[in-house]
Amino acid sequence: MELRSVEELMDLLYACPYDPALRTAALLRRARPADKELQVAGLVSGIGRLLGPADRAGQAQAAARAVRPLLGERVHRLVRGQPGDDGPTADDDLLRLHQAAEEGALVAFDAGVLEDWRTVLELVAARNSRLGAVD
Repeated sequence: MELRSVEELMDLLYACPYDPALRTAALLRRARPADKELQVAGLVSGIGRLLGPADRAGQAQAAARAVRPLLGERVHRLVRGQPGDDGPTADDDLLRLHQAAEEGALVAFDAGVLEDWRTVLELVAARNSRLGAVD
């Protein structure tokens, strides 16, 4: 499955248990307020549970493939758990993403609602589209 619109992605996010994803994204927003792609990776990484295999690696692969056309290469690599060519911060980004996901799964706090993230998803998708990656 390849997602082609933020609306399709929002439908998938609403179908997932999204509280941990919201907390992960909120923690990443606090840690790196300017890094929208990292925040979005934290938000969407859980959609793999709806897309396919039972194992975590397969779910990460499925989620990464689904968001790649819409959200771009960096989000794809982060969701997949693969360091990229983003320079020395690539490994740090993955580490921060994993730490936020662990904390978001364990610590309960009000992270807002999913609809609050629609604009951020649209911004990342629009940036990716300007780069010529989305129809």
